[in-house]
Amino acid sequence: MLNSRINLINFKIKKNTARAKSILKNTIKENNQVILSLSNQYQNSYSSRLIKKFQKNLNFRLIGMGGSSLGAQSIYDFLKHKIKKNFFFIDNLQAIKTKIKKKKITNLVISKSGNTVETIVNSNIFIKKEDKNIFITENKKNYLFNLAEKLKAEIVHHNNFIGGRYSVLSEVGMLPAELMGLNSDNFRQFNSLIKNKNFLNALTSSVGSTFYLINKKKFNSVIINYDEKSESLFKWYQQLIAESLGKNKTGILPIISKMPKDNHSVMQLYLDGFKNNFFTFFYVHEKNSNKIVNSKILHTNNYLKNKNISDIIYAQKKATEKVFIKKKIPFRSFEIKKRDEKTLGELFSFFILETIMLAKLLNLNPFNQPAVELIKKETKNILL
Repeated sequence: MLNSRINLINFKIKKNTARAKSILKNTIKENNQVILSLSNQYQNSYSSRLIKKFQKNLNFRLIGMGGSSLGAQSIYDFLKHKIKKNFFFIDNLQAIKTKIKKKKITNLVISKSGNTVETIVNSNIFIKKEDKNIFITENKKNYLFNLAEKLKAEIVHHNNFIGGRYSVLSEVGMLPAELMGLNSDNFRQFNSLIKNKNFLNALTSSVGSTFYLINKKKFNSVIINYDEKSESLFKWYQQLIAESLGKNKTGILPIISKMPKDNHSVMQLYLDGFKNNFFTFFYVHEKNSNKIVNSKILHTNNYLKNKNISDIIYAQKKATEKVFIKKKIPFRSFEIKKRDEKTLGELFSFFILETIMLAKLLNLNPFNQPAVELIKKETKNILL
């Protein structure tokens, strides 16, 4: 159990907990900008004036790559039931131009360096003269900063000590969240979390167990996701883990498996194939779910009567976990009881802290991505 919102059944393995606790203690003491962004002490680099200026706008187009987009999209998808605005995400180079029928669009362009090629290209294609624009980028004369000045757009300074994949609770994620009508303060739960023994014990246990599994040559972290609204959350997690730990010929390969659909494709491999995987189950309890029409159910399947979709998915999850236990396949399981800003903020904090701690156990720098920079340089050389 993490708290009343999140129930976590951790890995059965109990290894390296003392080491993980020591690393967590030192990580908290460091109080770097990434850790600070998780707390309510962090000062946003945008003003309430900016929020008020755009709060009546209904249609937003977010242009960004990787961490500049994934965090905001996680928030939008996970909490869409509370959001009355329309957000469209341009997070790749599109073969076909995406058309938005809405006439009044506010573009939110995000790139820490301000020189991300895909973001420059998409800004060139999608931004129109009549659009309103907000740019989030470092406070220096990069391409997007210069473009923002040319367009007379609002410019929000991206904290240069926070890399994209760690930026979800900084202005990169919180400005979009506030434009969605959400309260950024509700996401930043670090101050209460570090006083919560259940949270700290769950975190250190998870980190210690994962480190043990890596040393046992289990490098594939498979997310068994039963919640469609959390798919973006795990794409964010995928970048966080892969980019932070994939160095020096080690790391974890995060794989997102969509359930229950994948029961009919890759589950056979998970159960009886190679054994270098470990798993995370993720389920959200939903209050409103489509119900079975009893009159249409044939008598052979009477067990489906009076059930709703959520009941059936949950039964499939529990059944799969039972089979995993029988086969001694390592897994942990998250059950989300309340879908709100605090819950999502706690999940962001948990996964960010977990990643930083794992990197330290593996003697890695969690904040750089040197190999990716090579591709950026080669791409530019080819286009010159």
